[in-house]
Amino acid sequence: MSVWVTKEVMRWGCLCSRRSLWQQSNLMGKKSPKYTSFPSQQLAHIWGTKHHQTCLESNRVSSVRFYSKGTIHSEVLEEKEPLSSPLAKSSLPDENQSEETAPKAIQRTSPLMDRLKSCGSQSDVLELTSKYAPTFKQISLCLTHIWLITKTMSPDKRRYELQLMFEHPGFDVLLQQVMTSVGQMSNKDVAYSLLNMVNLGVPQDSRVIQTFLRYCQENLDDFDEKCLSILASCLRNMEHSNNTDALKDGVRMVVEARLPGIKNVKALPNIMRMLGKDTPMDLKRKFEAKALSMSNHFSLLDSQQMIIAMAAINLYSKPLLDICSKIIQENINGIPFNQLFKTMHSYRQLEYRDLELLTNFSEHAASMIDIWTKKQVVFFLSVCEKLTFCPAAVMEAFAGKVIENPKALTLQDLLCVVKVYSNLNYDLQHRSQQFLDSLIPALVSYLPNMSSYELLKLVYHLCLLGHFPSALLEPLLQSSTLEKLTSTNPIYLANQERMFQTVNLCLHLEHPVLPQPLTVPPTLLGAPVLDSGAVTPELSQCLQSVMEDQANTTLQERVLLLGFYFIDGVITKPLPSETDSGGAESRQRIAVICPPHYSFCFGTSHPRGTLALKMRHLKTLGYDPVWVTEQELRSTPEEKRTDFLRDRIFPDHKLKWRN
Repeated sequence: MSVWVTKEVMRWGCLCSRRSLWQQSNLMGKKSPKYTSFPSQQLAHIWGTKHHQTCLESNRVSSVRFYSKGTIHSEVLEEKEPLSSPLAKSSLPDENQSEETAPKAIQRTSPLMDRLKSCGSQSDVLELTSKYAPTFKQISLCLTHIWLITKTMSPDKRRYELQLMFEHPGFDVLLQQVMTSVGQMSNKDVAYSLLNMVNLGVPQDSRVIQTFLRYCQENLDDFDEKCLSILASCLRNMEHSNNTDALKDGVRMVVEARLPGIKNVKALPNIMRMLGKDTPMDLKRKFEAKALSMSNHFSLLDSQQMIIAMAAINLYSKPLLDICSKIIQENINGIPFNQLFKTMHSYRQLEYRDLELLTNFSEHAASMIDIWTKKQVVFFLSVCEKLTFCPAAVMEAFAGKVIENPKALTLQDLLCVVKVYSNLNYDLQHRSQQFLDSLIPALVSYLPNMSSYELLKLVYHLCLLGHFPSALLEPLLQSSTLEKLTSTNPIYLANQERMFQTVNLCLHLEHPVLPQPLTVPPTLLGAPVLDSGAVTPELSQCLQSVMEDQANTTLQERVLLLGFYFIDGVITKPLPSETDSGGAESRQRIAVICPPHYSFCFGTSHPRGTLALKMRHLKTLGYDPVWVTEQELRSTPEEKRTDFLRDRIFPDHKLKWRN
């Protein structure tokens, strides 16, 4: 039944795609005068869509032709990596290299194959295919070789060489050959050829790509596990279109029907990633069960890919995560940076944290501090901060490198460093001032390159660290900068107001020494907070119980301090004055706060940035801050909660009771 349904879906998908495809090819009636030096007959056959012709007329850049709609598709080399420099330059293989990079068939000796290995650029391969006519098998291998060359290049070199490739007349000929040979290729070569063309940036609505998509639709039932895996790797990077979406649906149906019999461990995560977060819940559970049944055969790479795939479909399975994490932990020294970063990022997406695992990651990173690039270390610190984990050894070692040469970091790196150290509230102790003093000149040198919003975020994070450099505060609070911030996108307005409120409070409460008094205009502080919030019911009940045996002590709940800081309860208790032997009384004010668990560094009781600042300001205002998390209260048996809270608020009471 399932196979019949799959064939029906494919048949209707193909019928729909045929109509749109052939309508497109009939729209190319004229040859563009801009490209008369190239074989126009082949161009019209392969690239002839009205959509592309229109784009080319308006978006052509330099000598790049119609292939890329004005830009070379270098972003496909790495899958949306943040600040791609260190990741793109990393020497590790792509996550699909072992499975989807190149067909490993033994080839008979031929002049073309003998010379292909020595080709060092895309143009070299095209010159070779122009000299020796490739067979349909060799066409696929040539495309693979071009992609392998491309993915190892630096971004600038890659961009330049791809431009030369797209302008080379031989590339048109090669694509014409691959399109006419699709019916003679093996399914594996078809899948590899499609993957390589998409990776190289061949427009996805071009006739050659659409022809391959149609062929895959019509022959999907004949694709084995490996071919489906390669196809899935390709489809997950493709844009929405009728043919692409129909093929994805077909792959999903085929995989779901064949899932019990799948034996290829590497195929499963690739297919999961292709389906993405729209995967139905029942299919997610089937994937989970299948992966658990195969987990005894997981390699290190399989474990990493499974975690990345779980994040891609938003599947949280603690048993599966624990199994994969154990394998990763046992082989941590064999993980290249690229894979480590992707795995940690997936942990963050799944909100999975394991203290032993993260500690091992930190120790490994500390041992690599002299081997990794500074940007790689910044990336590692950034993902740790998002996991609310403080890798103390790495932060300590990296601070020394920043002090030595802060100008070796880019603007984005410096902004990230300040954010990490402030959000994790990491205290460098005797080196703290030296660290901050080394950062400021480098940051000031980047002022012309900073947006107003970046400058605000920078000053905000420096305030969290208790550092107030006038060289950054004054540019932020000058009228021209503030005027730009008045037109902030409403999406970011609330966050902007919160940062300005924090900066303003720091200036007024901590009284930093500045050349001139500075203040934030009231118009940028937003409306005052009128609602003081709600106290956790368990905390309120326990506070009232604690107060029953405290003479001359008062409790005030739901206190909003300075229109900014919410305090769950303020306990005012009389104390004998230390300066007056006559017994006059002063009063102790205890601020009881119930912060969320993520306000602390994971696995510790160390407060993170905003909570640390709140406690610092409460002390400045004369309060003794005491915190207890909602998780602590709920994990304590109800009959012991009052004693637990009393000991936290009045530790001297516990000592007296013991004595």
